[in-house]
Amino acid sequence: MFWRARTTSGRAICLSDQFPAIKVEEVMRGQVTFAGRPPVELGTDVDWTANPHGNRSWALNLHALRWMGRLVAEYERSGGRAYLDRASDLAEQWIRGNPRGRPHVSPWAWAEHAVALRAPALVCLSEHVRTPLLWESLAEHGEILADPALYRAGHNHGLDQDIALLVVGCRLGRARWRDLAVRRMTASAELAIDEQGVLQEQAPRYGLYVHRRLGVALRAIGESGAEPPQALIARRKALEAYVAHATQPDGCLAPIGDSPADARADGFPHEGPVVRVFDGGYVFGRTAWDDPGSAFYSIRFGPGRRLHGHEDHLGVTYSAQGRRILVEAGFHSYERTGYTEWTRSPEAHNVPIPEGTFRPGTPTRLVGSSVGPSRQSFELADDAYGPERTRHVRVDHGPDLMAVHDSVARGTLRSLWHFDPSLEVVARRDGAVVLGAGDWRVTLLQFPGRGMAVRPGLISTGYLRTAEVVTVLSPPAAGVLTVIVPGAADPRVSVSDDTLTVHTPGGPVTLHPL
Repeated sequence: MFWRARTTSGRAICLSDQFPAIKVEEVMRGQVTFAGRPPVELGTDVDWTANPHGNRSWALNLHALRWMGRLVAEYERSGGRAYLDRASDLAEQWIRGNPRGRPHVSPWAWAEHAVALRAPALVCLSEHVRTPLLWESLAEHGEILADPALYRAGHNHGLDQDIALLVVGCRLGRARWRDLAVRRMTASAELAIDEQGVLQEQAPRYGLYVHRRLGVALRAIGESGAEPPQALIARRKALEAYVAHATQPDGCLAPIGDSPADARADGFPHEGPVVRVFDGGYVFGRTAWDDPGSAFYSIRFGPGRRLHGHEDHLGVTYSAQGRRILVEAGFHSYERTGYTEWTRSPEAHNVPIPEGTFRPGTPTRLVGSSVGPSRQSFELADDAYGPERTRHVRVDHGPDLMAVHDSVARGTLRSLWHFDPSLEVVARRDGAVVLGAGDWRVTLLQFPGRGMAVRPGLISTGYLRTAEVVTVLSPPAAGVLTVIVPGAADPRVSVSDDTLTVHTPGGPVTLHPL
């Protein structure tokens, strides 16, 4: 009677296109490729404690079983029974080999995100395979997903937990789980995404991920028979502006927070003002939409670091004339290494570093701004090192130029600048560094300039990839003015009273006190 009640349940909501692409025949041979690592031979009988690359993302992917879910999708597409048999065998192996709470089980087996990602794959399988073992596992997954102590509100993991709870609840005929999932999903989205679309996880790449997963969620809600909440639809829509403005002219997201430098954000509407200030802590500016040669810049401020954010406040990136110029360390991996920790530190970003002890998580204020069609300026301040540090950023277009003045109320600071890997030093003198790629040049000017240091740096160009870059460190001073002049090989500078004029290829630019 108990088994019959479990198997005469509700609809299997299987949105199989949510599963990542795999090499199906490779998996059928017992081989898997996860997280950009080389293929691994799992064999017929899987060792679920395996992690041959010692990689956290690889281990999560193994236990998420989304690759098994893709076999189910291939069976539905082709009708090849061998794909379903292999999927069923893998699921049974996983369930029998990973009893919760037992010793010698991988810690990734029941990690909250692995549970959230695995449950929809098991639901897809349940459309074609009906065994007591599978139904018991679905019920166990549902109990875990519904547990408020394990729920990650306002986080992308929480969204995945809600999607999973919804489809498990529908499959097992538990309407209270479905309703709980929809309620939590809506409240969590309003916590995670503000009205302007800024995601509190502090990385545009996660804005892209959450937008896609909310699309999956809304489809699942519709298929469950419930009405998709308007608040959820509105928050997903708001995310589009944040992601679009964070997209550089080359189509890649600005590498802010845990955002890989090669992550693309295609298909978002490019419309509205070309400069946008988001109260959640971002300024994004460009000269035009959908123009690869457009200038582009980003500036960070706002609440202290959280979730996937970095200690990047006051940090800027800059592109002009179709070239990336100022970049930041970006996202390398989730591995617990010294380099990964460094990528989150202030030193990995284009920021002023005062004397003193850094206080992690310090918020930064946007003190003022002025936005015009050919010139924008912004003033930011915080006390992350004790005494107040202030940064004034001015960006000119036609002629192109970025000027940044950093100051500290007490003591001295040094400003850090990381250049794109394509740029190499071609000339230098006191207060000036000329960098180039091919025939193109960009010049960094600093005042004061004596004592400037030019040294090698290392940034991440993608997941588990790095590249050497040129890093410029200003001399220590109470105030430092840095001017970036794209397209110029050592531009002429003239000074009169408190006015500095930079003679760029596009014409002179006069800098009064910023």
